[in-house]
Amino acid sequence: MSSNQLAVTVNILDKEYRISCQSEERESLLQAAAFIDGQMREIKQAGRVIGTERIAVMAALNIANDLLSDKKSKDDSSQTITRRIQRLQEKIEIALNTTNQLEL
Repeated sequence: MSSNQLAVTVNILDKEYRISCQSEERESLLQAAAFIDGQMREIKQAGRVIGTERIAVMAALNIANDLLSDKKSKDDSSQTITRRIQRLQEKIEIALNTTNQLEL
């Protein structure tokens, strides 16, 4: 490990995992592990999925689905904002052209 690397122990579904990370990434890693642990516990408590591996896959699919949905929503919002800016630019250009014509 390099000097700014450290080993962090996280618990996910009552199992310990030692993970190497940069010192500035430690808090993010702990938060991610806690989030995954919570997701897996919810799936386990629902009782519809048996086995740690299957629970992990279901949690990963749920997290990936949420991530992709959020990304699509942000992309849609970005496109909406871009269209609004283009319309405003067009209106400004029309207004400037009208003002220039009135001055002539």
